[in-house]
Amino acid sequence: MGEPVKRRYDNSRRQAQVRATRLRVIEAAKRLFTDNGYPATTIETIAEAADVPLPTVYRMFGSKRALLAAVLDTSFGGDDQPIAFGDRPAIRAARAETDPATMVTAFARIAREFMDRSSAILHVLATAAQIDPDAAGLLAEIRRQRHTGQSRIVTALDATGALDPGLDKTEATDIVYALLSPDVHRILTVERGWDADRYERWIARSLRTLLRNPSAPVSEPQEQAPRPGKPGNSRPAAAKRTRS
Repeated sequence: MGEPVKRRYDNSRRQAQVRATRLRVIEAAKRLFTDNGYPATTIETIAEAADVPLPTVYRMFGSKRALLAAVLDTSFGGDDQPIAFGDRPAIRAARAETDPATMVTAFARIAREFMDRSSAILHVLATAAQIDPDAAGLLAEIRRQRHTGQSRIVTALDATGALDPGLDKTEATDIVYALLSPDVHRILTVERGWDADRYERWIARSLRTLLRNPSAPVSEPQEQAPRPGKPGNSRPAAAKRTRS
């Protein structure tokens, strides 16, 4: 009699359950951080809101700072896939454009979508950084990453020969960093009431000033269809509730 065939253990269902639990905690944390602020929100209240045992939350994230970092990462990318923002398909496609006008329009759309997802939580982080050392350290790290990531917009434009020769790459990078700042986005969309489409058009026009021939026609960003349950694209979640 032959030996019994050993079955291969399939833990895919278990992994899916763990991922779903992790996302539930992240969504609860994002909601509570946005509604109540980072300092006032405890891991205990997040665990309760997510209906996840407290030891499980600690095992998954370890600390409140790590949980905030996870909230930011999923907001930046739009999902929990372990893909760096700069390596996501839309970013790679925009950098690969050979036509500078199309490239500028693509980066404007990326900036708009990034801010739609991230503006509120980036504001929470910036506010918390004024009094919380952990938040301040995380904010500084994100700003460094944002500057590095947005420098690649300039590098891509320069590679096509489209960058204004009167600008050096360092100055151009600083201009992009300022234009795509969460603070500027909040001023325009929250304080001044711009909708997301208007913000996107402004980003496209502003990025065009970096070009060798800024008067060249740039395709206007198309308006996005309203999301279900939301009245149009009047403004990002920052009014309610954030690395190119």
